[in-house]
Amino acid sequence: MKTVVITAALLLCACSVERKASVEQVDANSGIVRLTYGQAMLQSAKTDGRAAQVNALKACQQMGYATAVDYGQPETTCTTFAGSLCLNEKITLQYQCRGIAGTLVNNPTW
Repeated sequence: MKTVVITAALLLCACSVERKASVEQVDANSGIVRLTYGQAMLQSAKTDGRAAQVNALKACQQMGYATAVDYGQPETTCTTFAGSLCLNEKITLQYQCRGIAGTLVNNPTW
């Protein structure tokens, strides 16, 4: 009975949770935007890919680029250790800004 309770508790802790990826770093020279979100031990954190894309697009447009494209694989970094055990991780998503954002000019003299 005791092992059933412990197993059930572990399964409940390992559930998937939704996290919002926020802009952590912007490099205008290389056109790279990095978004991050956290994940605690025994969690399977997910982020809304579409919302992350929109956040990256906004950051790119503020730098004068037109679009944001997924760039590379997500990187996972341990942020909190307890001995050799990782308690918290940071997941970094990278986007590459592309194109030049332009404005349409309405010139009736053309």
